[in-house]
Amino acid sequence: LKSKAILDMLLQEVADAGAQVQLKTEIESITPLDKRAAPYRYQLTTNQGTYHCQSLVIATGGLSMPTMGASGFGYQVAEQFGLRILPRTAALVPFTLQPEEKNWTEPLSGLSTPATLSCNTMSFTGSLLFTHRGISGPAVLQISSYWQSGDTLEVDLLPGLELDEHLKQLRQDRPKVELKTVLSEHLPSRLAKALCEHFFTNKTMSELSNAQIEEIAQQLHHWQPKISGTEGYRTAEVTLGGVDTDELSSKTMEAKKAPGLYFVGEVMDVSGHLGGFNFQWAWSSGWVAGEVV
Repeated sequence: LKSKAILDMLLQEVADAGAQVQLKTEIESITPLDKRAAPYRYQLTTNQGTYHCQSLVIATGGLSMPTMGASGFGYQVAEQFGLRILPRTAALVPFTLQPEEKNWTEPLSGLSTPATLSCNTMSFTGSLLFTHRGISGPAVLQISSYWQSGDTLEVDLLPGLELDEHLKQLRQDRPKVELKTVLSEHLPSRLAKALCEHFFTNKTMSELSNAQIEEIAQQLHHWQPKISGTEGYRTAEVTLGGVDTDELSSKTMEAKKAPGLYFVGEVMDVSGHLGGFNFQWAWSSGWVAGEVV
């Protein structure tokens, strides 16, 4: 299905349910009403007029991808009603590298290779993509959710291969072959060349001592890129942190301190891995709230 077909289907579902889509509407204030206004609980003052409602669902998303309209409005509403907000940060996001690291990785921009990335007891295996600013790709995005500034990221560029034993065996079987050639048999040739130029001397197998082989294996299995940060909310797929789930009913997503006020989706402190889990959370939490409003 094309995206327009999905959008048209959703809009038709909205129309069939009798809902109204109000575009270009900026909410200026949300005011809780007293019992005299029953059954209404909230008043919304907007640039298009004033609205009253019995139930108010905050489905504003997080801070990720501001070009798509992301803002902190949902958090402001939560704070207004006394709900706890947990610290927020960009997640499922590419890393940027420090200049000295980027000097040798930037020419590899667009190249991807399988890798295992580890940080703070978590690890993910998948594609690592070199970019003009740092590293990205599925494995990088996954591990970014577990990284904080100052943490060490470790990259195994040859997962599943015992490189030290492999090189020692090649020293016997193919003593005249160059290290760059050997690495090119397991890595993209551009990456193999860059690694040899940056970390190693391109010797033949017979010229490598056991200590040098172990150093090469250590570097390729335990590369610790010098990270300067992440690309931030501009490219992050999700936002870590948000409205504390302890503040909400796990069955309806209703705020315990504000009857009739609901928070669903990414505005909450819930985030998942790549693979549609964050979409599913948005749909599932929205459905749960929708069943009771």
